[in-house]
Amino acid sequence: MSAPPESDVLQIENVPASASSPSGGVVSVWTINRPDKLNALNAEVNSALKSASSWAEADDSVRVIVITGAAPNEPPEMLKHHKPNSFAAGADISEFVGKSSEDVRPIFDDNPWDAIWDITKPTIAMVDGFALGGGVELALSCDLRLATPRSKFGTPEIDLGLIPGGGGTQRLCRLLGYGRAMEMVMGGNPAMIDGEEAHRIGLVNHLVDANELLDKTMAIAQNLASKSPHTIRVAKAAVRAALEQPFSAGIQSERDLFCALFDTADMEIGVKAFLDRDTAEWTGA
Repeated sequence: MSAPPESDVLQIENVPASASSPSGGVVSVWTINRPDKLNALNAEVNSALKSASSWAEADDSVRVIVITGAAPNEPPEMLKHHKPNSFAAGADISEFVGKSSEDVRPIFDDNPWDAIWDITKPTIAMVDGFALGGGVELALSCDLRLATPRSKFGTPEIDLGLIPGGGGTQRLCRLLGYGRAMEMVMGGNPAMIDGEEAHRIGLVNHLVDANELLDKTMAIAQNLASKSPHTIRVAKAAVRAALEQPFSAGIQSERDLFCALFDTADMEIGVKAFLDRDTAEWTGA
């Protein structure tokens, strides 16, 4: 396994995938580490996320990626309150001052939201607290989302005279439908929703108490890491086709991928293990 990129603002911990085959697989847990700024996404964090995405895609040992935000630091004794929990409370607005369209456009030529979206391995957002603006777009770039009841999801860019720029308008509409996406995008802060509502409308897959969030997320990640690495990439590509192709073309893509899997070693291994009531030992091919 290659060494992950190092960054003060993105901590990477590789947890052994206990049931992975081929052996040596890991669940890579990425923690955005700017708790004093509510883990806001500045240029340094964006660069670190892009580097981590390239590394994870290239390293076969990485089977699943989990993205989360650092917990708030303990406040000094003279202060009475903690900072709130945050996954990523949007962009660092201080970086917007004095910028023109020419300054901003190059950011999107190579950005963290697309970098994570383009990873062919499973990605999971583990949200406890604020996921706002670019932060909710980061969660939307992942395949699965888990959240706590105290989490807050929103696209408050409209209150800055802006709109989402990291894919939020498109991914919200595909996930929630036109009406709900419009309400969140145009409503700003008053349209923010909590974890329970996010789960009810399908923005998050699982609603979990804060003290159970890590265990639940890792259980899902470990399960995904136990599958054939090749087949799980194919499964992700097949489902993704529903977002990117017309229905009939998506059906044809699914059939082509299904048939192609009959020529893989892992299909033979999986079928034999099922018939023998044994555990499949995947080759990844």
